[in-house]
Amino acid sequence: MAVVFVLWLREVKKYLRSRVQIVASLGTPLMYLGVLGFGLGPVFQRAGEGNYLQFMAPGVIGMTVLFTAMFSGIAMLWDRQFGFLKETLVAPVPRLAIMIGRTLGGATVAVLQGALIFVVTLIAGFRPVTLVAVPLAFLVIALIAVIFSALATAIGSSIKEMQGFQMVMNFLVLPIFFLSGAIYPLEGLPRVLGALTRLDPLTYGRRRGARSADRENAFRRRVRRCGAGGGGGPVRAVRCVAVLEN
Repeated sequence: MAVVFVLWLREVKKYLRSRVQIVASLGTPLMYLGVLGFGLGPVFQRAGEGNYLQFMAPGVIGMTVLFTAMFSGIAMLWDRQFGFLKETLVAPVPRLAIMIGRTLGGATVAVLQGALIFVVTLIAGFRPVTLVAVPLAFLVIALIAVIFSALATAIGSSIKEMQGFQMVMNFLVLPIFFLSGAIYPLEGLPRVLGALTRLDPLTYGRRRGARSADRENAFRRRVRRCGAGGGGGPVRAVRCVAVLEN
């Protein structure tokens, strides 16, 4: 446990001491919130989908956690280049403990970064439905961070070149983000694309986090589905009950 704690503390201290990294990592989420959140908000609302910022904010937080957790694997390449990883591996400690410590450190940094973006979304106008939903959302964020930080650690331990790691990350991160439904609803997608979204682990995390924060928009979409299609009064009433109970 001491090895896990030391490696975890090292990753957290590196993050807290790097103010440039903290500020620079806010750039992409702020761009998505500013350009897409407010730019496409009127279009999203005219389409009957409700408040786009309420829909998009959980996705932007998930994007921040995903990017931070995945790119934590770069630290392993730097450690290999400067010899710290070699010294760690020759130490009389289990390698599993080394991986757990680095994974938890990267996940903690990702959660801290997600918390910063959560505060930014609150300033921008995002409002959770209830305060009880916030701890549940951060539990989901923590699970997402651990999963993708472990994946980044596994990839970083098997790749020795920085260029190869960046190519693998771009090949994985961008499809995972865009297929998660962070910036667009997943209803009505083609079958192939819908199947890919179900294979994306971030889809379930974003959906769970948004379910507690975006109930108003979800209810509006269900009401619209309820009124769509033909049928008389009894048929429509039965369909409305079935839709609204899902």
